[in-house]
Amino acid sequence: MTDPKPGDSVPTPPPTANTLSIGPLGSLHSEPDDGKVVPRKQVVSWAFWDWATQPFNSVILTFVFASLYLVSDNFLPADVAALADTDPVKQQALASLASGYGLVTTLAGVLIFLLAPVLGQRADATGRKKGALMLFTGILALLQFALFFIHADPTYFWTGAAILAIGAVISEIAGVNYNAMLHQVSTRATIGKVSGLGWGLGYIGGIVALIIVVALKFADWFGIDISDGLAYRLIAVGCAVWTVIFSIPIFVNVPEGLPSADASRRKVNFFQGYVLLVKDLVRLFKNSRPAFWFLFASAIYRDGLAGVFAFGAILASVAFGFSDTEVLIFGIAANVVAGISTIFAGRADDRFGPKAVIVFALIGLVAMAIVVFSFHDAGKVVFWAGGLVLSAFVGPAQAASRSLLARVTPIGLQGEIFGLYATTGRVASFLSPAMWTLFIAISGSTIFGVLGIAIVLVVGLVLLLLVKLPDLRAHPKGELPGALD
Repeated sequence: MTDPKPGDSVPTPPPTANTLSIGPLGSLHSEPDDGKVVPRKQVVSWAFWDWATQPFNSVILTFVFASLYLVSDNFLPADVAALADTDPVKQQALASLASGYGLVTTLAGVLIFLLAPVLGQRADATGRKKGALMLFTGILALLQFALFFIHADPTYFWTGAAILAIGAVISEIAGVNYNAMLHQVSTRATIGKVSGLGWGLGYIGGIVALIIVVALKFADWFGIDISDGLAYRLIAVGCAVWTVIFSIPIFVNVPEGLPSADASRRKVNFFQGYVLLVKDLVRLFKNSRPAFWFLFASAIYRDGLAGVFAFGAILASVAFGFSDTEVLIFGIAANVVAGISTIFAGRADDRFGPKAVIVFALIGLVAMAIVVFSFHDAGKVVFWAGGLVLSAFVGPAQAASRSLLARVTPIGLQGEIFGLYATTGRVASFLSPAMWTLFIAISGSTIFGVLGIAIVLVVGLVLLLLVKLPDLRAHPKGELPGALD
């Protein structure tokens, strides 16, 4: 993470590395945009994929299906479910469901760790990023449809947990190909804004989906019989239909990208791809230490960002006494704030550079986490205010991280690099859950979990500050930023 001494010459990596992949990552694109103009239809169509898949994250995984249905007394034996919520036996049974779901989710993380970079690598080789995105988006929709068959019975718990975990794997791998297409729909001057637009539309999509759920709840599902978990099962079907309809624009309006410039990539089979991957990582470390350390630092702070949303609903419910309806309403408000802040942060990304946006957001997150912890005795108003401010910082940090990586990745290697981005994120994916659990176990109080997540964010922030990057702000046509040394 150190800069070369003054007067030292910086070796230029070979234009074509033996591993045919990460060698050129040590420098930014040397070619100007050459008047490149991306049709607005392509930009909006690309960004709408975030909108199309966000309900899987916000409704299925975070605020509704997993937290209010799967890990609930719907999947306890009838005699245990009939016990009072304060009964130790029932609490232990619910804890077992939560730990079981956590185990399956952990296994899903391992699959993402193993599959994401090599699948991204193969997409680079063939140039079929859009084709791979279409395949995995279709599988994601089918998995959401499959949740309709998860009845409110203990015998269905593991099947439901497995479907959610596999969906998380598919969503992550699809996201690798989606992120890799960012170069196609942006220029050097607009990449931050376009990345922010995608994240922002994703949050807004989550808002609309959650509003629909709340409206159905208040309408008492128009009098239909929602026993046997039918309400939640219909919500899953609605999310599947949403994914199918709103993902159509990217496949219709955004063209397929170009394959890697090195045709010999296509001769590497799936398992040989892992050998290639290890060589790529070694070469990345040798030729582009800043890029290597950015992947490392971002893995840690991105896990902290994930922790903010993953445990936010639990914190609201357990530590601040929110009802199910209040959790849903807070989820809507949080997505509104995150969506708006992310869209505006995209402009700050182009003006001040992505690293500045990330650092500012992480500092804000840590400060607000401390405020929420320190004043939690004041009640729900503290979580409402602090939680919404936290939400305002999460999206900009996520979007700017994607923008930063896209700015330093050579054309033809986006899939593999974003696959590594997903993989490094999964390497550290145990940190927030572990720190959350550790602090609660030591203190005996859920609110202390906030400090655990804050520590993860602080560590990621410090590591990011140590990474030396070039000026990555948008530049006038023909004026290029410096290279990653």
